[in-house]
Amino acid sequence: MGELPSGDVRVGLSGWRYRDWRGRFYPSGLAQRRELAYLASRFDTVEINGSFYSLQRPASYQRWAAGVPDDFVFAVKGGRYITHFRRLAFVETALANFFASGLLALGPKLGPVLWQLPPGLRFEPDRLEAFLAQLPPTTVDAARLARGHDARLEGRVWTTADADRPLRHALEVRDESFRDRALPPLLERYGVALVVADTAGRWPLLFDITADFVYVRLHGDVELYSSGYGDAALDAWAGRVRDWAASGLDVYVYFDNDVDAHAPFDAAGLARRLGVGPAAGPAHSGVT
Repeated sequence: MGELPSGDVRVGLSGWRYRDWRGRFYPSGLAQRRELAYLASRFDTVEINGSFYSLQRPASYQRWAAGVPDDFVFAVKGGRYITHFRRLAFVETALANFFASGLLALGPKLGPVLWQLPPGLRFEPDRLEAFLAQLPPTTVDAARLARGHDARLEGRVWTTADADRPLRHALEVRDESFRDRALPPLLERYGVALVVADTAGRWPLLFDITADFVYVRLHGDVELYSSGYGDAALDAWAGRVRDWAASGLDVYVYFDNDVDAHAPFDAAGLARRLGVGPAAGPAHSGVT
């Protein structure tokens, strides 16, 4: 397999609380509160998806950070109120609330922030650039932005950074209008990664490199969220990841084909091919 090149490569999962993973990926009888620790013994990154649906609390971020190893990284999914309800417009206070809700309590375990756009939201360069210009490029900038939160969050905010670190952002698009030559240079101007999203052909699969890292989301090879990745597909993705890492790019890969517990086993298969992660991971369960 050979030595992995210079870029840092992490392979993980989109979330960790899935009922049908119990007894398949998670051992039968494992307490729900121990699921994250179990996942972190096999992978070195995960996406926090609850932040997409509602503002979380600092205590939750602190608990998650305390329950994983020191070198573990959380990606955090941006709130749908910003992306889906406000559709990126007039989101100054919403962004402040999001960053005040506790992300910075993750400290050095805070990884990229994922902004997933809704289907039907078309590429409008001015609207998108106005949004990108508001994204904090560092944790100190995020803390400063967080202090503009509104009164709803009083008593449950985190508005300090433990250190000044770069803060990475990734954008996942779900409309064909984003197949536009103007998109990559716009994202590159702000250092935002264009997500490489495999959605079984439903939405654009774009490979433009627009930042110093690559963010990959694998939602299903043939059927969205429901189909696993066979050996040939995992080999192909491993080859892409090696090429990106060889060029010095950090790579984050998250499997979101959670139905029938495909995601953890496919992620383990990719991690083994790349020789990354805290353990080789479980053998495939044979679930189809």
